Formats: sequence, structure tokens, C-alpha cells
Amino acid sequence: MYFPTSAAKQLCTVPGLLDTQQEVVLHIEPSPRRSLFCALTRNELTVWRVRPSAPLAHLKRSQNSLNEHGENLAATWSPDGSRIVIQTTRPYLVLVTVEYRPEVFAYDTPEIAQGVQRNFSAGPGEGQPLQSLSLAFEGVIRTEGRVLSILPCKHHLLFSTSSPPAVQRIPWPAYDDSDSSDHSAKKPFVGYNTWMLNEQEFPWLVDPDVTVTKILQPAPGVEAWLTSDGRAYFVRLQESRYSEDIASGHQNAERGSSRAELSSLSDSFTSSNSEHRYYWQGTCFHDYEVPRWVQKSRQVSNDDSDNRRPIYVEPRRAMQVAVNTRFSLIAIGTFSGAIEFTTFPTLETRPEPRIIEVPNPYNRPQGEVLALQWSSDGYVLAVGWHHGWAVVSIGGRCLASNFGVDNTFDNERFRDVFMHGIRDLFWGPGNFELIVLSRSFPDKSEGQIFVLPFAKSATTSQLSPDNTRYAFLQLDDRALVYRGADQPDMSVINPESDVWQHIKIPLAYLASNWPIRHSALSSDGRLVAVAGRRGLIHYSATSGRWKIFSNPTQEQAFSVKGGLVWFHHVLIAAVEVTKSYQIRLYSRDLELNNQNILHFEEIASPVVILSLVDNSLLVYTMDNMLSHYLIIPTSDSIKLHFCGSITFNGVIGTPSAVRVLSWMIPGAQKQFGDPADDLAVATVLLMVGGQLVLLRPRKSGNQEVKYDLQIFADRIEFCWIHLRGIGALENSLWAYDGQGMRVWLNALSIESSTTMDSPRCVKESVNIPLEFYPLSVLMDKGIIIGAEPELITRTNLPFAMFRQATSSHLFLHHVLRYHIESGQGQEAVQLAAHYQHLVFFAHALEILLHTIVESEVSAESKDDESAKTVLPAVIQFLDHFDVALDVVVGCARKTEVTSWRRLFNVVGNPQHLFELCLATGRLKTAGSYLLVLHNLEQLDENNGGAIRLLRSAIDAQDWQLCRELLRFLHSIDDTGKALGRALTETGLSDEDTCRT
Repeated sequence: MYFPTSAAKQLCTVPGLLDTQQEVVLHIEPSPRRSLFCALTRNELTVWRVRPSAPLAHLKRSQNSLNEHGENLAATWSPDGSRIVIQTTRPYLVLVTVEYRPEVFAYDTPEIAQGVQRNFSAGPGEGQPLQSLSLAFEGVIRTEGRVLSILPCKHHLLFSTSSPPAVQRIPWPAYDDSDSSDHSAKKPFVGYNTWMLNEQEFPWLVDPDVTVTKILQPAPGVEAWLTSDGRAYFVRLQESRYSEDIASGHQNAERGSSRAELSSLSDSFTSSNSEHRYYWQGTCFHDYEVPRWVQKSRQVSNDDSDNRRPIYVEPRRAMQVAVNTRFSLIAIGTFSGAIEFTTFPTLETRPEPRIIEVPNPYNRPQGEVLALQWSSDGYVLAVGWHHGWAVVSIGGRCLASNFGVDNTFDNERFRDVFMHGIRDLFWGPGNFELIVLSRSFPDKSEGQIFVLPFAKSATTSQLSPDNTRYAFLQLDDRALVYRGADQPDMSVINPESDVWQHIKIPLAYLASNWPIRHSALSSDGRLVAVAGRRGLIHYSATSGRWKIFSNPTQEQAFSVKGGLVWFHHVLIAAVEVTKSYQIRLYSRDLELNNQNILHFEEIASPVVILSLVDNSLLVYTMDNMLSHYLIIPTSDSIKLHFCGSITFNGVIGTPSAVRVLSWMIPGAQKQFGDPADDLAVATVLLMVGGQLVLLRPRKSGNQEVKYDLQIFADRIEFCWIHLRGIGALENSLWAYDGQGMRVWLNALSIESSTTMDSPRCVKESVNIPLEFYPLSVLMDKGIIIGAEPELITRTNLPFAMFRQATSSHLFLHHVLRYHIESGQGQEAVQLAAHYQHLVFFAHALEILLHTIVESEVSAESKDDESAKTVLPAVIQFLDHFDVALDVVVGCARKTEVTSWRRLFNVVGNPQHLFELCLATGRLKTAGSYLLVLHNLEQLDENNGGAIRLLRSAIDAQDWQLCRELLRFLHSIDDTGKALGRALTETGLSDEDTCRT
């Protein structure tokens, strides 16, 4: 999914000004659009550009300001990016205005000779000039109590204080422009609100004697609060015109709480406006059980701080929280360093948290969690600890961390100090970079900010079937396509094989359109299309050439919104053009310009996702409508034919949460039906957030099509469906949940549930545990391809290196076992027959037999009679293939000797199998059975079987086998009599024979 790559880039945080000293960076904060970020020290503020990484403005506070208003602690941007609010150590807020000056360049271009300039080209995102901006002090706001957390909103500032414990709200200062001679004239503050934290006004707080230490806004109108006791709440500010409305609303909320989204437990307000009253609703989503001895104790004041701290520090105390609205997931970082995932709470239940395991083989200390942030697409979470960092997927898979590497580096020379701990972090535009702020170290203070580059799967931006058919990674400036599917079988399973094709994206496009937002691969893997901020380009692996717009004006006139898909050589793109929405068709064979658009279709709403199934184009839009188009080639062009649409109102609540779209057509409709009628009979597959959903059609009495919702699984990271396959693999549904691959074979045949309790419990047919992150399933080779990160440190290198290693896993034996255990022997034979040409087919069957034998041995100790019937069925299945004898002996040699009798009681006497191999000329297999006979003590005293096999090997001139047999005879008889008898009887001791 996300893998760190190459090496981190270190930014110099020392201002290039005279009479400036290096200060410790306390905090970094991205702008709302993440194109800028500010770095804060105790007395300075610097605004940086993310790409290219360069400081644009620097502001230093005077010593008088520091003495009067306190030193800097944290900074926050206003929603429009025009202000920065600085939180200080005293009860003041410092406001800094950000003025953008696009006509002024931040840096002067050096004078370079014309011939030399051609040797320099702008990198990704570096095509636009560095536009200047200026920072200026706007003013200072005195607050009632020291500020703990700030949430700038569109029209006001919301912040929490410690003494008194309260939540306060003030509007932004407004200037009166009517008097042009005095621009500093301000309008007075209006609508100042203060809510005191106490049991009367906030009875829904578990412990009212707290302060609010952190305020977040994960969604409009909903906030997340962290309190000083380590609990976390979802809160919402409600408005009522009169106080009696509040009381009646509170009573109604108590009576109808089962229908409310968040529990309406209390109301409280203190407002300067008597006409409008405000109160907070809240519900706790992170709680813990306090020990009894603590429940009897009161909180005490800390003399060194104004904060109140409990005398007991709970290990599950929340230190950081990050809300993932795309997957309805909450990440909580605790005091003990643990990461907990939980879903949104309901009034009926509070979901149990799931502890995320981060591998720590060297048992290093982690410390408390200092930073948490989800990527903008919601797929991964970046975590910063006091002693480390990690990137975790939504399913709980650790994709990268510093805890798995040994300290094989020189601490004096090693400059990547972020490997020792993270203080703050955020994701850059497009999630191709993670900007981190390391902890400060006295001997390494020249640069605390690092930029860590990432490669990510193309499915994170567009999860289409073609993007999952080949492993397809997107980097900052290139695309990686896995070509192992086109290589010999052994190249696929060999981790050392270099089977990735690196496709560099033209810098002429990336310089002004970075970052890449959409990537698409054709069904044969030969055509690639990418789209950045504006326009699009495409590539052919056959010619090795990119095609870009020759007219930059046409390229900058539209942006891709909704995705890209390939239909043979035709690229289908969902685009936005001046607030209108179209589906455009481009040919790979023609130049990119508006005159060569093959066809375009106007649509009324923005496209959420495109999907292609055969020649059917599925378009799902923001108005919750699924439209079906047929792609019809004509004599000289190609066009889209609209077949129909259907609304999902009442079925899907949030259209923007839809990640995957596909459908399955019944066999009768495929063979005999009109493709234009597919929409009425198709079973629609959707992934909504992290839920895998099937919508099954049914017709009501008036022939109107309605859908029955069936939820297959939750917390799914990605999925795909194989519409074509062998046997039950046809219409099979594959999903990855962070731990393993879950497979539903022939999902069309799964019956729809009729009860309300069972839709969430559709058990998969096969569950395949994986030790790496899967990227693709090679259906014709029976292999799952994936990647796992590698972190490399060397004593002679001052930095850490990151790369991803290719891994593979056979899935054939998992599916075969399911068929056999289900009594579907014939289906298992048909499936295996399709793969018997592979060089590792026998190995897959060995794994199958080995797992069955091991499970039966353990079942014998538990007296599980049902499991004992599986092994005979497996042996019966193996008898259909010529490699059965090799599979049995190969499994025996990899199994404990104590399990052999159970195995050969079902397979047959190994002496008989040895004779069968000898009779059919399988000499090497017969040699393996000799070892089995020896360990089972079934060899005759004269070693007649070994001598006969040796004679056959001599006749076949297999001298390698002869040497191995002679070594075997020597090893079983130290006296050498067995070896001498074999040499005599076969004639190898004869001088003429040896010479021959």
C-alpha cells in the first residue's frame, strides 16, 4: 500500500540571516491546502514551501514581546490560510497575517549562461516560480486562562483554557475599512462565549474535573476533544433560541436517544447574547476503567504547572487522536505507546478497541505517542513516538517502522535523527512525502525537519480491476509495473528476480502538474495513463513513448475527477471543465488535443468512480446515481451508448465514501440476454469506506428494481473480483483486511440473508494469512504477489535507506483444501488440472498434503473425528496426477517421522510405492523412498532394493544418483559390507566397468 523508498531528505532549519542563532523547532503545522507549512521555535516563525522545499518568510518576535506575552508553544493556520495563530506560554494568542504576493518572486534567479541553462530542468512540482509571501504581526488576544488547544474556524476561534477550566469562543478580529486613513481601526468583539467545565454544565463528561487538552474538527459541525484525564469525546455545539427550548430539547433527547447519532446528554452555556443560547452535546468514544483506589482519591494540583494531573496515570490514557472519516475509523495514541483502532460509537454500543501490533523484535522502548495523522486518502496512519515512528494501514498492518532495524550505525556520523523519535509529522500533497519533525538532540541541532519519500499502490487513488491485475506502484516521479506475470514461472517465485519496470513520468508534465492524483493500467499491462493537478498523459510500453498535450492551454483547461480506465487502446477519463462534468474518450494512436477527442458525454454531477466490465462502463456520481453505458466501436471512431441508470438513495448514505465499483452478471444473461438490460439483473459490488457490500437486485410488484444489501466484511483495505476464472474462481471475490486475504468463491452463488442479524456475518470460503502486503493476484499462476519494506543501515553510511522487496505466496493449495474439505473432489481435480503445467505445481500439492497431515496429527490428540476423514480424500485427489508419488515422499521428508505411520496408513506401504517407482522408471523418487524405508526400518538385511535401484541408475547412466546411493549405503553400515556387496553385485568394483 505505502512503502518508504530511497532516503530521507533533511531540511536546514537555520535561517540564512545575520545575527541569528539555531533554535530548537518545537512544532510544524501544514497549511489547509498542504502546499505550505510553518515551523515554530520559541521566538521565531518560518513559513516553508513543501515543493520545492524552501523557506518563503521568516518572522522573529522581539524580547519585549516574549517577556510580556510568553514564548511560542504551537501554531495553527486559519481555514483560509490568511492567518497563523500562535499559542504562547502565557494567556495570550499572537495573530500573524499571511499576505500572498504572487507578482513577487521569493528568490532571484541566478545569471546562468544560455548554454548552461539547458542542463537544468525543474523537478516534480518545481515548474511554478516560488511566489513570495510576507508575515506581519496583526495583534495579541488576551485570554481568560492559559490556552491549551486552539481550533480556528471560518468565523471564529475556539480554544480551551486551564484556569479556569473552560472552552471559549471569540470571533476573528474585523477591521473597519470605511475609514481608509486608519486601517488599524477594529470592530469590537461580538458573540464572545465561555463554557465552564463542571458537572452542572457538562454532565456527560465521565470526570467533570478536567480540562480540554486538544480540540480537533474531523468533519464540519463535529469536533473531537481530548481531556486531561485521557478520555476522548465527540462533541457538537447546538443552538437554541430560548432556554426553555434547551430544556425541552434535553428531555426529548433523553426520550429519543436511540435514534440520535450522538447522545444528547446535557446542555450548558454562558453567552453575551441573551437571544441565542448554545449548549454542547457529547459522547465518549475512548474510556477506561479506573482502579477502585483511584476512584476514592481526588485530583491534586501540580506545583510546576497550571494543569491538573491525576495521581494515577492510566496506561490507556489518550495522548493523541486522529479521526478517519473516509473509513469511519478512529486512531488513539496512548500514554503507554499503544495504538488503538475503534469505529464510531453508537447509542446502543461502544465498539471494543483493537490494539495494533507494531513489530518490535529488539524490544526497544517506544515512549508515549506524540503525533498521529491519517493520509488524505485515509488508507494509512503515520505514528510518531518519543523513540520511534511507524506507518500503519487501516487493517492494522505495519508497513514501515524504525523498530525492526538493529543499531548498526555510527551515532556520531548518523544524521537521520528522526530514527530516534518523532515530535510532529504530516503528509504532503498527494501523500508521496511524510514530513517529520525529529526530537532535538544537543549535538545535532542543524536540521530537525526531514522529508521521507513514499511509493504507494495505484489502488489508493483508483481501485479498478485493471490496477489490481498487475502490481502497480506510483512514486513521486515514476510508475513501477510488475512484469513477473510475463516471465517464466521460476522468475515469479524468485525474490531476487528484477521484474519491475520503471516508467519515468516526463518532467515537462510533472513540473507544473505535480502531484499525480490518478493512475490507470490497461488490462494487458502495456498502456499507462496518469493525471496530476491538471490534464493527463499516457504511455505505451510497446513504443516506450509518452504522449502529452502539445497545447498547454488545453491541458490546463480541465482536471481529472473520478478516474481513468483503458478500453483496449482507448482511454476513458472523467473530467471537470469549468464547473461542468464530462466523460471523454482519447485514442492512444492519436495526438493529445481537443480535436482528437473521440467522444464526450456530458453528465450532471461529479463522478465518484469509473469502472469497466467487458464493454460496459459503470459511472457512479455524487448524486448517488449509477449509470450504465455500452462502449460501441464504429467504423471510424467509438462512442458511448447510455443504457440506463438507477439511484442508490436509501442504500448508500455518503456517495463520496464509495471506493470500489463492479458487478457480476448471471450466466444466462451473459449468454442470451441483451447487454443493455444488464443493469436490471446485475449484482453490484461496492466498497463503501471499509465495508464490502453486495447489492442483489429484485423486482417489486410494479417491476421496479430494488436492492437487498448484504455486507460481507468490514475494515477491508482493498478488494477486487475475478469475473473470469477456473471453476469456483469465476466470480470470486478477493479482499484484504490487513492480516490476510479473504476469498469468497463464486460470490454469485452465496445466498442472500433474510434476517437482519446475519448480513454482517458472511464467512469467507478461504482465508489466506500473509506475511507481506499483497498487490496483485496472478490467477493463471496461482500466486499472490506483494511487497514488504526493508530498512537498511550501515556503519559507513550517515543515513538510512529504504526499499521494498517483492514477495509471493501460493494460493492454490488453500483453494484445493477448501474443495476437498467441502466434499467437492471433482471441482478440486478440475481446478488443479488447470495448473499442472506449472513448474511449482508439485510443490503446491506438497504444501497441501503437509498441512493436512499436520492438522490430522494435532486432531488425533484432540479426538476430532471429523478431521480424520480429510487425509483419505486428499490422497484420492492426488492419485489423479502423475506427480502423486513425488508429492507423498516429498511431504514425508518434510514431516516429523512420528507422523509417517499416519500418512502411510492411508497412502499405502512405502515398500509398494518404492517398487512402483522402480517399475515406472522414477529412479530419483525411488531413491527418496529408500530413506523412508530406512527410517521405518523396512529395508531387508541384504539391501536388495538399494542394489536394484543402483543397477537401474547404472543402466540409465544417472551417475549423480549412483553417487548418492553409494553414500547412503556407506552411511547405514559403518563396516562397509553393504557398500562392498552393492559394488560387487552391480559390477562397479570391476576395473573394466569403472573404466567404462
